[in-house]
Amino acid sequence: MTRSNGSPGSDRKNHAGRIWDQIIGIYENPSEFFSRFHDLLIGTKRSIEDPSLFHKIALIPLLAWIGLGADGLSSSSYGPAEAFSVVGSSHAYILLILAVVTACTVFVISYTYSRIIENFPGGGGGYIVATHTLGRDAGVISGSALIVDYMLTITVSIAACSAALFSFIPVGFDPLRIYFATALIVMLIILNMRGVKESVTFLAPVFLVFIITHALLLGFGILSHAGNIAPVTMKLNSQLSTDLATVGLFGICAIFFKAYSYGAGTYTGLEAVANGLPIMKEPKVKTGKRTMAYMAVSLAFVAAGLLICYLLWDVHFTEGMTLNAVLAGSVFASWPFGNVIALVTIFSEAALLVVAAQAGFIDGPRVMATMATDSWLPRRFASLSERFTIHDGILLMGGAAILLLFLTRGSITALVTLYAINVFVTFTLSNTGMTKFFYENRKNGEPWKRRVLIHCTGALLSATILVIIVYEKIFEGAWLTIFITGAVIGLCYMIRGHYAKVKRGFESFKNLEDLTPSTGYANTDLVDKKKKTAVQLVTEYNGFGIHTFYSIVRNFPGVYENIVFVSVAVIDSGSFKGVAEIDALKASVRKSLRQYEDLARSFGFPTETYMAVGTDVVQSATDLCRQIGLEYPDATFFAGQIVFEHEHPFHKILHNETAFAIQRRLHYSGLTTIILPVKVRT
Repeated sequence: MTRSNGSPGSDRKNHAGRIWDQIIGIYENPSEFFSRFHDLLIGTKRSIEDPSLFHKIALIPLLAWIGLGADGLSSSSYGPAEAFSVVGSSHAYILLILAVVTACTVFVISYTYSRIIENFPGGGGGYIVATHTLGRDAGVISGSALIVDYMLTITVSIAACSAALFSFIPVGFDPLRIYFATALIVMLIILNMRGVKESVTFLAPVFLVFIITHALLLGFGILSHAGNIAPVTMKLNSQLSTDLATVGLFGICAIFFKAYSYGAGTYTGLEAVANGLPIMKEPKVKTGKRTMAYMAVSLAFVAAGLLICYLLWDVHFTEGMTLNAVLAGSVFASWPFGNVIALVTIFSEAALLVVAAQAGFIDGPRVMATMATDSWLPRRFASLSERFTIHDGILLMGGAAILLLFLTRGSITALVTLYAINVFVTFTLSNTGMTKFFYENRKNGEPWKRRVLIHCTGALLSATILVIIVYEKIFEGAWLTIFITGAVIGLCYMIRGHYAKVKRGFESFKNLEDLTPSTGYANTDLVDKKKKTAVQLVTEYNGFGIHTFYSIVRNFPGVYENIVFVSVAVIDSGSFKGVAEIDALKASVRKSLRQYEDLARSFGFPTETYMAVGTDVVQSATDLCRQIGLEYPDATFFAGQIVFEHEHPFHKILHNETAFAIQRRLHYSGLTTIILPVKVRT
C-alpha cells in the first residue's frame, strides 16, 4: 500500500503555492509568458536544418485538393444559382446547355492550367506566366489582379458562409453577422500563421462532409427523376418554341451569354493550384496536375449537377433561403431525417466556404512574395516566419479582407462582382501568354497546334466572360474593382521605380576611385582574435557593402588590425522551395563573403568570415554576433544604413531598418555597435 507523504490539505497548499509562483513569474518575466503564449497559438520554431522539414509542410494531392480545390468547389454555392437567376423557370431549357458548357469550361480552363504547371513548375501561376510570355507590364497587371482576387476570395467566402449560417438564426441577430465573419477571418489568420499543412489538415473533415452530402444530393436528385425525362423534354420543347417565336434566336443567345457570365463565379478558384505549387509535395508537377484533375472533375460534377437538379426539381427562389437550400429541402424531403440531412448539406456548404477562404491565405501571400522578389512590392513580403509561413503577407491578406468586409457591409452581390473581374483578367492574360509561348516554342513532331488551339479557346472564353461582366455590371461595382486593381498596379510601379533608383545608387559605389588598397599585396595572415577587430555585417557583394567597408577604413585609420565579415543566408519564399535551392543560397552567400575577404586582404587586413542561416535576419545576425563577441573580446560591430536626402514615410516600409534593430539587441548584450550612413540619391 502506497502512503501519501503529506495530508490532502498540504497537497492543496503546495498546488496553490505552485500556481502563485507561476503568477509571480509572469509578473516578473512577462516576455517569457508571451513567448509561451505565442508558441501555443502560432506554434514553436521549425529548424531549417531539419531534414524532414519540407516533407512536414508540403501537401500531397489530397490535402492540396482540400486546401486549394475548396476555393473552386465552394463557388458552386453561389455560381450556378447566379446563372439560374437569369434563366429562371421560364427559360429552363437553357439550363441543359449551361450545364454542358459549364462543365466544358471547367475542363478547358483546368487543362490550360495543367499546361502552366508543366511549363512553369516554380509556381506563381498567372503572374509568372504573364511576365515571362507577355512582358513585365502584363505581369504586374496579372499579379495585381491576383492579389485583389485573393483578398476577395477570403472576404466573399467568409461573407457567404456567415450569411448561410445566419439564415437559420432569428433576424434580430443579423447585425452580428459581420462581426461573426470577422472572427472567422481572425481564426484563419491564426491557423495560417501556424503553417499551411496544419491549417489544411484541421479543415479536412469539413471538405469530406461536403463531398459526401453533395454526392447524395446530386446523385439522388438526378437518378430519382430519370423516369420523368419524357414530360420534362416536352416542357422544354414548348418553352424553346415559345422563345423562338417571341425573342428569336438572337434573344435566346443573349439570355444564354448573360446567364453564362453571371455564373462566372463558378470558375473563380481554378488558378489556385498553379499559384500554390511551391507548397506541394515532390514531384511538384505530378502532384499539381493530379490536384488539378481532382478539382476539375469535382467542380464540373457539382456545378453541372446542380444546374440539372434545378431543372428536374423545378426549384424557385424563396426569401431567406439559398437556392441550394431549397433544392436540398426538396430532394431529402422523403428521406428519414430528411430535414437533418438537408441542414447538414447546407451547413457543409457554409463550412466549405471557410475552407475556400483558406486558398486566399495560401496563394495570396505567395503571389505577393513572388512579386516582392521582383521588386514590385516591399521586399519584406518575401520573408518567412519562424514556422516558414509568409508572415507579413498573411497578416495583410487577412487585414484587407476584414476591411473589404466592412466597406461592402458583407454584400455578397457586390463582392462576387469585384471577385470575378480580377479572376478573368488573370485567366485571359495567362491563356494569351501560353498561346504565344507554345507558338514561339513550336517544334516539328510536337502537338503544338493542339496546345495553341486549347489556350486560344481558353483566352477567348475568359475574355468573353470578362467583357460581358464589365458591360453588365459597370455601375453595380465593376468600376470599383477596376479602380482598386488600378491603384494596386500604380503602387507597384512606384515601388519598383524606387528600388531601381536605389539600385543605381548602389552601383555607383562600385566605381569609387578615391580609395586604393593600402598595400600592394594581399595579406594572408590569420586573424589574431585578441587584437582590435572590426566586424562588418554584409549581405550580397554590392556597392552598399563596399561603401560601408570603405567608410570603416576611412573613418577609423589604423584603429583595427582585423576585419571580420558576417552574413546571414536569409531563407525567403524565393529560396524556400527545396533543399537544392537552400544549398544554392548558402553557396551564393559564401561566394559574397569570399569577395569581401579578398577586398579586405587587399587593404592589408587579416580577415575571417562567418555565416548563419535563418528566416529572421535580425535574430540570426544577433545570435551570430554574440558568438563572435565571445571569440573577439575587443571587437566593434559595424552595419550600414541607407540614408535618403529627402526622407519619406514609405521609406520605412520599403527598407526595413534591420541595422537599428540589430544595434539595439547588441547594445543590450554589451557589444559596441556603430551604424555608418550610406547616402543614396533617389
